[in-house]
Amino acid sequence: MKKLLNTLYVTAEDAYLGLDGENAVIMAEDKTIGRVPLHTLESIVAFSYVGASPALMCKCADMNISLVFIRPSGQFAAKVTGKSYGNILLRREQYRICDDEKRSLDIAKNIIAAKIKNSAAVVDRAIRDHEMRIDAAKLGRASEALKTAAACAYDADNADMLRGIEGESANTYFFVFDDMILQQKDEFYYRSRSRRPPMDNVNALLSFTYALLTSMCVGALETVGLDPYAGFFHTERPGRCSLALDLIEEFRACLGDRFVLTMINRRVISDSDFTRKENGSVLLKDDSRKVYLSSWQEKKRETITHPFLGEKVEWGLLPYVQAMLLARYIRGDINTYPPFFWK
Repeated sequence: MKKLLNTLYVTAEDAYLGLDGENAVIMAEDKTIGRVPLHTLESIVAFSYVGASPALMCKCADMNISLVFIRPSGQFAAKVTGKSYGNILLRREQYRICDDEKRSLDIAKNIIAAKIKNSAAVVDRAIRDHEMRIDAAKLGRASEALKTAAACAYDADNADMLRGIEGESANTYFFVFDDMILQQKDEFYYRSRSRRPPMDNVNALLSFTYALLTSMCVGALETVGLDPYAGFFHTERPGRCSLALDLIEEFRACLGDRFVLTMINRRVISDSDFTRKENGSVLLKDDSRKVYLSSWQEKKRETITHPFLGEKVEWGLLPYVQAMLLARYIRGDINTYPPFFWK
């Protein structure tokens, strides 16, 4: 259980939410594990299969407190809101920003600069942890190039220029990605990015992990009332969750890529965990996917100090915190959108 920015996050999968007077009560195994006054909350987000009492749902609806249910995997399930509660003003302002190239660019520059800096931080961490096993000079040059590119991202005059900086930075980062794979080099290697379908073990893991992150970001944006399909950097097209793809950029390297490298370097995943199709595509086997997801859930429960809030937050809650900060910026509550920088 964690309270951040007037939102209560209930992360225990076996928790049940009830009502006691003017308080939300969180119970697990017939014991009360938390009690929070409802007047202090704007929303409640529950990562639980167990559910909530109808009394709490009605009370939240009466008090205009959104009650959101997220599957433990991170997928958005449902939201309970009252008849007078809505996000039309927030979404209308979001759509106005989407139609305004300058305002969209202001948000996109912050997101992409954070993505590039976080990529540099991943490279720096590899140098610090494994200096004797890698080409530290090569990775150091890549890190410096990424940091320079992050500064350039803030100076981009238009979206096309920003996309060019982002693309060059991705090339720089993935040029040294294979150097950060330290174990099982015969079976796990990175040559180039292949998505649909992934053509080797590493790309299979990257694609699967990015899909998990995208699902989390969609759920986070739905939770705060933003439209996941109306983005500021990724172009819009039917069925494409453009804003979720914007938000995921902050977490690709520091959460997604580092998790993939950890699973390989610690030999949690091996070559026998993959199946190969006739068209050359490579996919995780069903049983291996369960092992991978179990480790992913454990990673999401690890904590980190949020650089903007200064509070300890679980990795799995970071997309929700960033979505909330983005919503607050769009509403005008804060002067700029503060992206997530990993240190």
